[in-house]
Amino acid sequence: MPLFFAGALTDLTLLVKAVTAFFAYSFAASAIYCYNDIIDVEDDRRHSVKRHRPIASGEVSVGVGYVIMLIAVALSALCVASVGERGVRLGTVVAAYFIMDIAYCRVLKRYAIVDVVVLSVGFVLRIMAGSAATGIVPSQWLVLMTFLLTLLMGFAKRRDDVLRMMKTGEAPRHNTHRYNLTFINQAVTVTASITLVCYIMYTMSPEVTQRIHFPYLYLTTIFVIVGILRYMQLTAVDGKSGDPTKILLTDRFLQTVIALWGLSFLLILYVFRQ
Repeated sequence: MPLFFAGALTDLTLLVKAVTAFFAYSFAASAIYCYNDIIDVEDDRRHSVKRHRPIASGEVSVGVGYVIMLIAVALSALCVASVGERGVRLGTVVAAYFIMDIAYCRVLKRYAIVDVVVLSVGFVLRIMAGSAATGIVPSQWLVLMTFLLTLLMGFAKRRDDVLRMMKTGEAPRHNTHRYNLTFINQAVTVTASITLVCYIMYTMSPEVTQRIHFPYLYLTTIFVIVGILRYMQLTAVDGKSGDPTKILLTDRFLQTVIALWGLSFLLILYVFRQ
């Protein structure tokens, strides 16, 4: 993302470093998912959806889960080392993520609000990993928007847990009882509103318009408004917020909006800017 918004996507040297950082972070995240499924195995077995996960279902043993986790950590370290002189900075970011999420799996996810914030910080660290590998400093707008968007999706996902608890009478997570539908709906609305305001401020910021030499950046706000409204519709009307990844992979409406937004920035940064 820092590479893309800096207009440096065509720099092959930096692109290779960014891709390597992507794999380093992805392997670290995979290790965390293994660890989380291992320590949550009993809770997952009582969940109507999570019980089908490999470890919870018995398809993969806990021992094999630990082996896969260690392999993922080793592959992440290998990717970090291959970055070269910027490997230390990248390794620091990846290590910070790994330590934070171990703490999340063990303790932090038990606390409402804190759990969603930690998940959002994890996505901000992804941006920082790309920055560490390429040397491109991300703007405050990119950091804020990443945090706010993932916070929105995090609260929307917790809404699914609340609905499941209301239906079954059993909390899917340790902290679900600290959420209710009224709070979640307000949290989603507030976060969505702040996200839109932040994006509008970004598109009208003098420093941004001067840097990219495109005075009509604010027009891309249309895609962001429509995209957020669609996500809120899927959350509040269709009750499909439990798996944000599945939404992004299956909802054609949202895919079209994101594609148009991405295409507009591609043209602004790499065609009109020339």
